[in-house]
Amino acid sequence: MKIAILGGTGDIGQGLALRLAADTPHTITIGSRDAEKAETKAEEYTTELDSRGLDAEVAGAENEVAAAGAKVVVLAVPPYHIGDTVEAIADALDEGDVLVSPATGMKRDDEGFHYHKPGAGSVTRIAADAAPDGVDVVGAFHNLAAARLANLDADLGIDTLVIGDDEDAKATVTDLAEGIEGLRALDAGGVANAPEIEALTPLLINVAEHNDGLNDLGIQFT
Repeated sequence: MKIAILGGTGDIGQGLALRLAADTPHTITIGSRDAEKAETKAEEYTTELDSRGLDAEVAGAENEVAAAGAKVVVLAVPPYHIGDTVEAIADALDEGDVLVSPATGMKRDDEGFHYHKPGAGSVTRIAADAAPDGVDVVGAFHNLAAARLANLDADLGIDTLVIGDDEDAKATVTDLAEGIEGLRALDAGGVANAPEIEALTPLLINVAEHNDGLNDLGIQFT
């Protein structure tokens, strides 16, 4: 499959691009609002993969160009940009495509990070409401530590929770996630369950900040 990672120049986008290119046979394209920025970052990722003897490469393009022809489009953009991003690429999407939302709303005060629940109920719901007819939205990759994901020397051994209202779309994303070595995907139900999953991200950040050696904290369900 062709996989587009919009916001692929950012932390979580970098990690997903590197892991998917290294561990799966899929074609990976990162997107940005700035095509030149995407192309430059894609070259950096390809160089990193080549330095490890991996016969893989990452392409870069403007968001809409990156999304065109992709079966799965990951929205690795800030939560407050997700609706606008979906609307901006709508013409590039085809019926049966799957959008993946890893974003979570957060705010910070002197005590730490807190979940900032949007009016729609969740960031995943914002993406679902903005998606064109025939394009399903799946929430996944919310609780992954970006630095750990991007470090190809790091063993993952962690889980990601997958939510969505269409079983086929969830299966597509589950297969994609489990193509990454050391990552297990668990079905957590429909989009209505997104707030509980998104709220785990600030919790993990707070735990990591208050405990030595847990900088790249993840979740494993046993």
